[in-house]
Amino acid sequence: MEDTDIFSFENLLKSYYRCRKNKRYTFNAAKFEINFEKELLKLEQELKSYTYQPGGYICFAITDPKLREVWATDFRDRVVHHLLISYLEPIWERKFIFHSYACRKEKGAHKAIRYLKRDMRTASANFTKPIYYLKIDIQSFFPSIDKNILYSLIKKHTRNPEILWLCRKIIFQNPTDNYVIKGDRNLLFSVPKHKSLFYGPKNKGLPIGNLTSQFFANLYLGELDQFVKHQLKCRSYFRYMDDFVILHSSKAQLLDWRDEISSFAQRYLQLRLHPTKQILQPINNGINWLGYIIKPDYLLSRRRVVGNLKQKLYYFNLQLQAFPTPEFIQEVQACVNSYYGHFKHANCFNLRKALYSKHFKELKNFLKPANKDFSHFLIVDDLLKQNWGTS
Repeated sequence: MEDTDIFSFENLLKSYYRCRKNKRYTFNAAKFEINFEKELLKLEQELKSYTYQPGGYICFAITDPKLREVWATDFRDRVVHHLLISYLEPIWERKFIFHSYACRKEKGAHKAIRYLKRDMRTASANFTKPIYYLKIDIQSFFPSIDKNILYSLIKKHTRNPEILWLCRKIIFQNPTDNYVIKGDRNLLFSVPKHKSLFYGPKNKGLPIGNLTSQFFANLYLGELDQFVKHQLKCRSYFRYMDDFVILHSSKAQLLDWRDEISSFAQRYLQLRLHPTKQILQPINNGINWLGYIIKPDYLLSRRRVVGNLKQKLYYFNLQLQAFPTPEFIQEVQACVNSYYGHFKHANCFNLRKALYSKHFKELKNFLKPANKDFSHFLIVDDLLKQNWGTS
């Protein structure tokens, strides 16, 4: 996106279409769409006059894959977030290291695993030499991000006054000043205090759930990436958000690098490595990363992921005691296919088949395997004939 007229109607329209892709059927998106041209013109006027104010949040808790506090913004604010990212993304894409895989086009978890397996093979001379891996992550990462440091990093790489103004508006907004709670309040307030924005110090923490938070978090750790690659000279270093894996033939070298990384993170980013989530083992034991156990010659799904699906299947079957709605079955289909999409990248055909055989139970009356590989599931034909939606 060019610097000229960043807040133009044309740019907002493009951002609106990008935002609408995954949110079109939500209430707020539908409400915005009724008069979307009028809404975009209003946003254009507010942004150009520097009178735009981000709206409130919806706060709720999720438990999959673990208990977290999530903050959802209004649809119009998401349009603005897409606009901002469309400007910042090309700047930082040139600065990110190759082996940073989160929230980037043509990257992602599966590509991270593919390149990690390649380096496991290369570093070990086709598994003839002993190689170790160090796995570390950041303690309470999103709640620990320092907003002043984040903003200073952005200022280093762009001087556009409109973008800097909008970054300040979004970064320094405190979600706890304007929010409503959705869902189970007891569950929400059982989130540990050190992981909650409700209890964090001023100007600390980004709301999980924002597109901008994901991008800003990746940008924040980009400074650490540069240090690891160019100062420490780590060759086999991989990062997916705040989860890191480093390979080397020497345990002592990995421990030295861990200490250097810890020191840099504390001094320059005010972040701490998680003290109990540090693993140093031979790669032949398998690397537990991104939902998989990565072995030299094959890939397994983590037991926790399998257990989560079993729990969901048990819950779904309970809901079938009352005749389910088409919408519910479509939600079940989407959930199950998400897990099976994860499984199909691993060497676990027997697992996919066994889950269907032993745990689908009454769901077999509503979902059927799409093929003999059990790669995903379709709604059964008889239900489709009753106008139960599409598969």
